[in-house]
Amino acid sequence: MNRLLKVLGIAVIMVGIWLIFFYSKPFFTAYKTTAITDQKPIEQNNTQPVPKGMKAEAASLYPELPAIGEEIGILSIPKISASLPIFHGTDEDELEKGVGHFAGSVLPGEPDNSVLSGHRDTVFRKLGEVAVGDLLVVTTSAGEFTYKIRKVRIVEADDRTVIVPKPRATLTVTTCYPFDFIGDAPQRYILVADLVRK
Repeated sequence: MNRLLKVLGIAVIMVGIWLIFFYSKPFFTAYKTTAITDQKPIEQNNTQPVPKGMKAEAASLYPELPAIGEEIGILSIPKISASLPIFHGTDEDELEKGVGHFAGSVLPGEPDNSVLSGHRDTVFRKLGEVAVGDLLVVTTSAGEFTYKIRKVRIVEADDRTVIVPKPRATLTVTTCYPFDFIGDAPQRYILVADLVRK
């Protein structure tokens, strides 16, 4: 009887350890980058023909592409009084320092879709307060680019439409959603903004 209790005790402990590991794994993966980091890159616009009707100099705002991890600018969100550094790349190294620029997308100010991503519990903690009509201002070596939010979307984590090419200069800002979710959030909160001033 004593031996049976010991075996049952060990079994309960082992099951407990397994449950702790299994249910805590999503919590520790919550700090991983958003879904866009494992997407197929979008071709950079400065290697493609300039879209019809677009000035040729618009495709060459940046003579050299930045290196992964390099700080490329500042994202200002007046609505929430935020001024956030932007780093080229969306690996954990970049997202720990600030907002990440998805390296497969064009750089801010260029025609097409420039995609920025950040953690909902650090740089984008108040992003839910930003709405349609609010401004996003990106300052880089190429100048200051003001975008106006046209659409707010909530999509599934595996939704690939956030990184698709756009016919005009667009800024897409993405973070995990819901904002108060504990663990690996199942959705993404997306701001889609059009370039209105440069």
